[in-house]
Amino acid sequence: MFSNIFLIPLGPWEIIAILLVILVFFGGRKIPELARGLGKGIREFNSAKASIEEEIRDGMKVEEKKKISEKNENG
Repeated sequence: MFSNIFLIPLGPWEIIAILLVILVFFGGRKIPELARGLGKGIREFNSAKASIEEEIRDGMKVEEKKKISEKNENG
């Protein structure tokens, strides 16, 4: 699950060790705040990605319509 995020594969013990270090470093009270911030960042990223994909699709449709109209005018 988490091993896809990193370039090196992580086993269950490595993940547990990382989570414990995060717990000790930030404390139990800050973890929900960090998770909220991470979730918000992921939502913003996905929203930006979706809008870029939509712009690309719209651009491709415009180019396709241009090609069709040029073909009809010449043909």
